[in-house]
Amino acid sequence: MPKLSPADQAFVADLRAFIAENLDPDLRAVVAAGGHPTKAQLKAWEHGLATRNWLVYTWSAEHGGPGLTPLQQFLFDQTIAEMHAPSNNGLAIKMAGPVIREFGNPEQKAQHLPGILQGTVNWCQGYSEPGAGSDLAAVATRAEADGNDYIVNGQKIWTSYAHWADWMFMLVRTSQEAKRQSGITFLLVDMRTPGITVRPIVASDGHHGFNEVFFDNVRVPQSNRIGEEGKGWTYAKFLLSNERLGVVSLPGIRHALARAEAAVTRPLADGSRLIDDVDFTNRLVDLKVRLRALEGWVKQSLDELLEGGKPGPEVSMVKIRGTELNQDLAEFTMDALAYDALPYDFEQAASVARDIAPTPDFGTTVTAGYLYRRAFTILGGSTEVQKNIVSKAILGL
Repeated sequence: MPKLSPADQAFVADLRAFIAENLDPDLRAVVAAGGHPTKAQLKAWEHGLATRNWLVYTWSAEHGGPGLTPLQQFLFDQTIAEMHAPSNNGLAIKMAGPVIREFGNPEQKAQHLPGILQGTVNWCQGYSEPGAGSDLAAVATRAEADGNDYIVNGQKIWTSYAHWADWMFMLVRTSQEAKRQSGITFLLVDMRTPGITVRPIVASDGHHGFNEVFFDNVRVPQSNRIGEEGKGWTYAKFLLSNERLGVVSLPGIRHALARAEAAVTRPLADGSRLIDDVDFTNRLVDLKVRLRALEGWVKQSLDELLEGGKPGPEVSMVKIRGTELNQDLAEFTMDALAYDALPYDFEQAASVARDIAPTPDFGTTVTAGYLYRRAFTILGGSTEVQKNIVSKAILGL
């Protein structure tokens, strides 16, 4: 971490004081345990951030944001995670907002940006399809011109929080060009439009965050198109440019490591501790060493950013190692808690009497966390895709 200036130190102190005063204890407990906050909890927290103009903390003052420096944005992310506050809604502030701000027309900006700034409008992303995930250029959802509208037919999948969303930004195919990327268009769609059906995808951890969304002759005004028809691929790449590093949260991994240590140092029913087992000790040391290496990589990427550049292809290595470390920490904690990891539902954990050693509070969600983290090497760019980037851009293969 670079040495902080007095202004940066004051910013962190102000942010810490705000979190301590405004973060609801129940919400803090849910985040600390690895659980999923409710929509009401998140909206209340976002409302508080909006009063300080921190909801859109990555936006410049020119665009209505607080005008934080790149280092202060990094410090914001780290402090939020360290104090167990929910991370800001990236779908709205880091994706929908910036693409509307950069490529939208004046009417689109006036309609949508205020709601994003204040956190009053929820967004979801319509990119992935059953046949277009990592190969996003294979998007097949069709949008055919009909007067002043498009008629949209198709399906999106793994759509995070579509059941909460007021609007979707989505990629559709408006022509069959020889180059697949040339026929993709970027649309903004009101989720209340007739013909849209949202069906839940309940994950293996029991959480409903993902959805599949069906479009059956959905009429979308052409005035909801961002930029030019057929140029959607350009806007999509703009949104994905900073996603890789954001998947890796060092404070989150540090919290996971602390939970792992607590799991192996707690007394078992017979008074023994797993930390005294050489196999568990060796595994824990390996995890700690990998975290130190990851911290070095993140610092290097941050230094490049502070020097006025952009994170290079090396950020793909950070993404690979960070997500793998997250998964291995979750597996280690599962192994350490054993049966105590099973009752991961909060209500169930409180009501079920067990005749084994009491589990730490996070034991109620460790199974859910383990199951969810299997997706970490897929979301934000799969590990296989990231390795291809490393082999081509860094190793020159």
